[in-house]
Amino acid sequence: MFTQKDVAEYYNTTQNHYERWWDLNDGLSLHYGIWTDGISNFRDSLANTNRILMEIAGIQDSEKILDAGCGVGGSAVFLSRCKNVLVTGISLSERQVTFAKRRVREMMLDKKIAFHVMDYGKTPFIPGSFDVVWACESLSSAPDKSEPIREFHRLLKDGGRLILSDFFLSPGSPEDKNDLIGKWERTWSIPGFETAGSFISILTGAGFKVKEQLDYTDKIYKSSRRMYRSALMGAVPSEIYNLFHPGVSRFAKKHYLCGYYQYKALMAGLWRYNVILAVK
Repeated sequence: MFTQKDVAEYYNTTQNHYERWWDLNDGLSLHYGIWTDGISNFRDSLANTNRILMEIAGIQDSEKILDAGCGVGGSAVFLSRCKNVLVTGISLSERQVTFAKRRVREMMLDKKIAFHVMDYGKTPFIPGSFDVVWACESLSSAPDKSEPIREFHRLLKDGGRLILSDFFLSPGSPEDKNDLIGKWERTWSIPGFETAGSFISILTGAGFKVKEQLDYTDKIYKSSRRMYRSALMGAVPSEIYNLFHPGVSRFAKKHYLCGYYQYKALMAGLWRYNVILAVK
């Protein structure tokens, strides 16, 4: 099973791939774009994911938000531009946090946004520090999902909200005869995906009330297909690079394959993309 150290290594050593294939320098997002009506390009789909989570969570001016697993800060930037909020972003990746800090300084948003290298399952913040915890495609990276959920409950004020989007195994345990999910997990440093049902049980066990569970699987197909096409285009260059650079990091070496596995697993009906809102 992958640990937090492994997850940090994954993001530290593959960020350049996201910069090349996922519009990271401008889109500032590692998450999937949601393609609802009116969305016509990839960058807008990335922003649309943030917009959907913001609206479902009902984020208001003056609220304090913890972006748990903040990546390079795209969601924090989006929220601070849309609402008069204060955002604290945390990530295990030093490279991500360095990138995020530099970009918010350039945008002159550093008085509204702060970033820290930190484990979202064990934070130094006092109880009730935040109105909202935001976890966009980050909780699937937790080895023990119950640990960060308990921490989020501690960090939220009474009535505070946890808004998240993530990948969940399809209910009913459909047959995965080619181990597509396992191969995807191993190329993406995922300790193990959950079903939405088992994840909701963790939420309720920690004291949360689940208010919304929305399935956006049909709206992320285009993003999944983009990652798949990137995998196909990157396969030969990656293998040539590996041939002449035998010391390439373990995750970067076969990283392109994650795009293949996630798409094939999606087409096989093995996973779903859900947005969940839970209240303390």
